[in-house]
Amino acid sequence: MRSLLGIRDFRLLFLGQAASNWGDALTSITLLILTQRLTGSVAAVAGTAIAVALPQLLFGLPAGVFVDRWDRKRVMVVSDVVRGILVLGFVFVTSADLLWLMYVVAFAQAAIGTFFNPAKGAMIPAIVPGDRLLAANSMMETSRIVLGLLGTAAAGVYAGVSQTLWPVFVVDSMTFILSAVLVQAIRTESRGARGEGSITELRHELTIGLRTAVRSRPLVGVFVGAGVVMLGLGAVNVLLVPFVVDDLGVSETWFGALEASQVSSMVLSGMLVAVLAARFRPTRLVATGLVATGILTATIATVGSVWQFMAVLFAAGWFLTPLQASMSTIVQSEVPDELRGRIGSTLSTIVQTANVTSMALAGVAAAAFGMRSVFVGSGVIGVGAGILAFLLFRTAEARTPARERAPEASPA
Repeated sequence: MRSLLGIRDFRLLFLGQAASNWGDALTSITLLILTQRLTGSVAAVAGTAIAVALPQLLFGLPAGVFVDRWDRKRVMVVSDVVRGILVLGFVFVTSADLLWLMYVVAFAQAAIGTFFNPAKGAMIPAIVPGDRLLAANSMMETSRIVLGLLGTAAAGVYAGVSQTLWPVFVVDSMTFILSAVLVQAIRTESRGARGEGSITELRHELTIGLRTAVRSRPLVGVFVGAGVVMLGLGAVNVLLVPFVVDDLGVSETWFGALEASQVSSMVLSGMLVAVLAARFRPTRLVATGLVATGILTATIATVGSVWQFMAVLFAAGWFLTPLQASMSTIVQSEVPDELRGRIGSTLSTIVQTANVTSMALAGVAAAAFGMRSVFVGSGVIGVGAGILAFLLFRTAEARTPARERAPEASPA
């Protein structure tokens, strides 16, 4: 970890994202609380979630093409500044009649994010040496998780003692600006291949990116694994609240403890990623992580108390950070710099599409078969995702000389 933070540009990116992740978590939970206070409607809360999810489905793929054409650092800085301004729009949402403004601002913010995220993903390999990529991705993922938990907790505490929520959005705006300042100070160049082009050329470049993804077995393994597993996990995310409150019969105050139980093991496993990277290929970590996640998801159907549920979440956390970091590392390692934006956007779009589809079907499936049956089904889907990914990775490794497959040591 210290050796990575010794890389000046990575340190700047890491600190900027830490601040931004904390601010994002503040706003995310506060928007849900604000919507609930103004309307008391589950449908209205769902509308906020949809407004955030839609931009990735609509703009994710073309955004990746533009990221591969433009200066990635400039994309990140402009995205942060614009989002820092947009988030202030939530300050003016003071009644249910202005809920439309919340949806518009949330949609616009998420749309800008479709440019920022692939630019960041393409920037990391330009800053960090290849043998440290897995450790770097693990640090970024662990930071996102920890700061997300802290931001959620801070928002919950503040909302519990105050009826005035607009200061949260001002603070989030400041974190975006801080991130922009830190990213602007990065010296590493990460510029796309070309800066201009017609719609036809853009379509052609998008096609090139998709062909690259389809022709690479490791990339196909990541895409299939991530997409299939989210077909199961999206439903789990929707059903957790009613499961805890209605099935396990405990109050909402337990959600902080439940989240902390998983986050704690995710942080601990993040510290071990460098050790794992020295012993196992990222492809093996992905396949194992998917299967383990599926098994543990199905195990939720057997829990009879909130304490047992916490134990399952704690166990799952050990696999999630290595899984997510390994997926990012495979994508960054397999894709040439000029295509990283497109490939990153493709992965995000696949995951978000599967997630939204799963969430949309969750309620119907739970009503028809029961929540616990849905957890079992989601777990089976997760195990299937791991098996599919393993088979695709094995095919790729069979075509690769053994000396190229040997894992490289990854300093912490």
